[in-house]
Amino acid sequence: MQTVPNQPIECVPTVVVEDDRTGLSVETLKRAFQDNLFYIQGKFANIATQNDYYMALAYTVRDRLLRRWLTTAETHTHQGVRTVAYLSAEFLMGPHLGNNLISLGIYDEAKQAITELGLDFDALLQQEEEPGLGNGGLGRLAACYLDSMASLDIPSIGYGIRYEFGIFDQDIRDGWQIESTDKWLRYGNPWEISRPEWAVEVKLGGHTERYTDEHGRNRTRWIPHEVVMGIPYDTPILGYKTNTATTLRLWSAAAAESFDFAAFNSGDYFRAVQQKTVSETLTKVLYPNDESAQGKKLRLAQQIFFVSCSLQDMMLILIRQGIPLEQFHEKFAVQLNDTHPAIAVAELMRLLMDEHGIEWDTAWRITQKTLSYTNHTLLPEALERWGMGLFSTLLPRHLEIIYEINSQFLDDIRRKFPNDDARLSRMSLIDEAGERYVRMAHLACVGSHAINGVAALHSELLKQDVLRDFYELYPEKFSNKTNGVTPRRFMVLSNPRLTNLITSKIGDGWIKHLDDLRKLEAFVEDADFRQQWRDIKLAIKQDLATYIKQVNGIDVDPTSLFDIQAKRIHEYKRQHLDVLHIITLYNRIKANPDVHITPRTFIFGGKAAPGYFMAKLIIKLINSVGDVVNNDPDVRDRLKVVFLKDYNVKFAQRVYPAADLSEQISLAGKEASGTGNMKFSMNGSLTIGTLDGANVEIRDEVGAENFFLFGLTTPEVYELKAKGYNPYHYYESNLALKAVIDRIASGGFSNGDTNLFNPLVSTLLYKDDYLLLADYQSYIDCQDRVSQTYLDQEYWTRLSILNSARMGKFSSDRSIREYCEDIWYVKPVAVELKEYVQAGTGLA
Repeated sequence: MQTVPNQPIECVPTVVVEDDRTGLSVETLKRAFQDNLFYIQGKFANIATQNDYYMALAYTVRDRLLRRWLTTAETHTHQGVRTVAYLSAEFLMGPHLGNNLISLGIYDEAKQAITELGLDFDALLQQEEEPGLGNGGLGRLAACYLDSMASLDIPSIGYGIRYEFGIFDQDIRDGWQIESTDKWLRYGNPWEISRPEWAVEVKLGGHTERYTDEHGRNRTRWIPHEVVMGIPYDTPILGYKTNTATTLRLWSAAAAESFDFAAFNSGDYFRAVQQKTVSETLTKVLYPNDESAQGKKLRLAQQIFFVSCSLQDMMLILIRQGIPLEQFHEKFAVQLNDTHPAIAVAELMRLLMDEHGIEWDTAWRITQKTLSYTNHTLLPEALERWGMGLFSTLLPRHLEIIYEINSQFLDDIRRKFPNDDARLSRMSLIDEAGERYVRMAHLACVGSHAINGVAALHSELLKQDVLRDFYELYPEKFSNKTNGVTPRRFMVLSNPRLTNLITSKIGDGWIKHLDDLRKLEAFVEDADFRQQWRDIKLAIKQDLATYIKQVNGIDVDPTSLFDIQAKRIHEYKRQHLDVLHIITLYNRIKANPDVHITPRTFIFGGKAAPGYFMAKLIIKLINSVGDVVNNDPDVRDRLKVVFLKDYNVKFAQRVYPAADLSEQISLAGKEASGTGNMKFSMNGSLTIGTLDGANVEIRDEVGAENFFLFGLTTPEVYELKAKGYNPYHYYESNLALKAVIDRIASGGFSNGDTNLFNPLVSTLLYKDDYLLLADYQSYIDCQDRVSQTYLDQEYWTRLSILNSARMGKFSSDRSIREYCEDIWYVKPVAVELKEYVQAGTGLA
């Protein structure tokens, strides 16, 4: 046998071929994108639209999420982990695509892949329809918290409503807000997966009846007038550079029987589809106008709908995992995000007792240990209450349960505070004064084991004023959890240039540990660093100036001070105080055209509730003042006024990084927290503000010398109102203020029409609930300090850097850690990502 002499073995390199559904390289992303365009969108390049390209990219990214999402669900199910259920009527998520690319760590790779295919990556990002499933801060906070829970590996589910039409699209015509339908689903939503097999039934209306069960127990049966199906739609929420992807589960209403064949055959075509139409109306629109009785009914129906769906879903999860319902509170920590989900107290009791046969005392113990309540307002009118007639008609069984809860609750009060009928009246779940109402905030307080405010001042005011009686009864329930925002969206995604500069100096650990931004303080005295900081800010402002020119047709100077107020339009937020300052500067110019004025661009953004006339009139005033100021040759472009339409998350991502000055000027004691103030400061904006909401804590963190403070404090507001506030006195005694009001009243901004702004002028002079005239001079003096400070750009840049560097406290990651430690008692669960193989599906 011939032997082969020893020869060197040639090493063949191992070739790794990435799976087209999970691979992260540029070449794999290109292949996956083209496959999705062809096989999912059913298009080729010659006929594909911009939306087709966006959808193909979205599906490419979603494939990479699904592996993490399903692995997370499998891990949590296998371990039976304690889970946070976050119930919120709003989730203002913002566009998903860019955020998911950041979280996956493939933003640059995706951009390169799309660019190499000859497409405009930025245009595809802008193509995404933003889900307008929130009105403002409440919904955006919920979205930030979902991001943080996923990034911190906290087992969690967000529960809400899949509104077919979100918050309205805003246009401005002749200075007035015009609303149009937000059709965010018109081209489909590539991020969601429908789960019709997990649908649940929700009962509405009807009556109750008593019966005796097989064990001889007295029970109650609810015979509903109507049954609606809740269909869950799931969206994966990927944490930043972690394997955890949690779930946002939104409920859509459908008819139990969508088509009446007998009615159709008899020729009654309307009745054939009537039930489908009525049922689906439930989730048609975010916050229906509740001025009418029908609007109120629909809004209450929305609340019980998503709460009942969510609680039933949790029970199904328990059943699938083999966990007894008596351990509901051990499996789930349910957070009520404001009063909208407060009906959960009665609904969880109903489900446990009526549907699963659990006795009252046990059900009540489970309910209280499960639920916790976040209050988001200091405005009494925002604490929801429902008329007894509506409540008894729509939710007869819940009213019976609330009566029993109230009876036992009032007995508790009598034992602790005997002979105090006034306290009983104030605290009762039923408001007996005049028309009777169910007080939802009271129900939430009684039925929850924890109650928290959202800023230190807010939490103290809850204890001293709004919920004082409940604090005196349940002091152990109360705590503060100051709001936070996610730096992933509002710095990394929104402000990549600043992100890259920061990372070049201190590394990227700050993105998940925002306190690391403190390391920037070491560079405050570095002249080169300050110059880079200024150059980036100027470039961002130039981008916004270009956008303003395109959208509004107004030329603005990017070197001017960008003074921005972007938030929901409301009298207590005092956008019109900002306008009084603009008119003050304009009056100075008209008195002396050569007076020195630090150039400013005033930028406003925000939506007014469709039925809120005064807020709409404020928008009209802003635009009318802008029309005059922007076109007066005496001004010589030193002042510009811009109202940017359609404020949403996309808008915020464009505007926050460009601000030099953030206007946080609500009357002290009115704003619960605010989160826009945090987003502006993180991006290097300085703040002018009152000691209201989270402003107090921001000022504490950044330093009093780095914050422009003005206005009355909360105790001073209370004192002034107690003495009898007379706004007309301030008008008469302050010549500058009088000149401002007189210019508005005389038609100076309305082509001589003295009636147009009369409602606003009269309210300020004779009512002024939010004390604009009392705070006016302090505000003007403070703004003059702002103008003087801005002239020294080196000093201003130091302040800007310090504002960013000291914002670590205001990460939503910190907020979520506090909730987990103090209220939810939920721990992180690491998810180990396994390679996907087809055999891993569990099928033979």
